[in-house]
Amino acid sequence: MNKTALLLTALMSVAMVSEAAAWSRNRTVTSNQGSSSMSATGTCAGGTCTRSAVRTGPRGNSMSANGSVTCDPSYQNCTRTKTYNGSNGGSATVTGSVSR
Repeated sequence: MNKTALLLTALMSVAMVSEAAAWSRNRTVTSNQGSSSMSATGTCAGGTCTRSAVRTGPRGNSMSANGSVTCDPSYQNCTRTKTYNGSNGGSATVTGSVSR
């Protein structure tokens, strides 16, 4: 039950971001293992929020993640899809929905 409530809260907060809101962020972290970087962008408009991100590890391996959350106009039903792609050719897609 707590996981469902947490997921609903997260989906609702993403979906309620002001219309046409856009953002981006970039960061690099350096440790004794080398440098890792992350670049992400996102936008919200018309009840749909999207996010795209690319992470690159210290050995050059990378992973991209592209996702979206779409809610009906009353924000009673939301669906989520996220696809991950790795530099080794692997991929995975995660989907889910929440209703209140």
